[in-house]
Amino acid sequence: MTEPDRGLMDGGRLLPWSSPEGKPCYLLAGDGTGYVSRMADRVEAEQLDSAALLIEEARQVLRERTWTPGEIHLLATDLTTSLSNVRRVAVSRGARLPAPAEDFPDRAIAERGGARPA
Repeated sequence: MTEPDRGLMDGGRLLPWSSPEGKPCYLLAGDGTGYVSRMADRVEAEQLDSAALLIEEARQVLRERTWTPGEIHLLATDLTTSLSNVRRVAVSRGARLPAPAEDFPDRAIAERGGARPA
């Protein structure tokens, strides 16, 4: 996965898929209820579900200790892909969280009932 462009991400949603060239895709407008947002939500949910299943599969393979080098290679490849997908979901969701009040000193002071120093 190509590293997301922080400048674009600040104004849009990082989508859970890449362009044909492997570049990150962003949704630049909307309130999160449109078709592309709903599709992205479904893809993210599928990626997270797939990761959970893959984790269980990896635990079983490692527990049995009867794997071949090819099976371990395939498992490592699948885990790497899944981890990349989950990281993209985390980055996308983290970028859409509201900034903490401490990032806005005026708001933080007002919320504590204090006055802004002159």
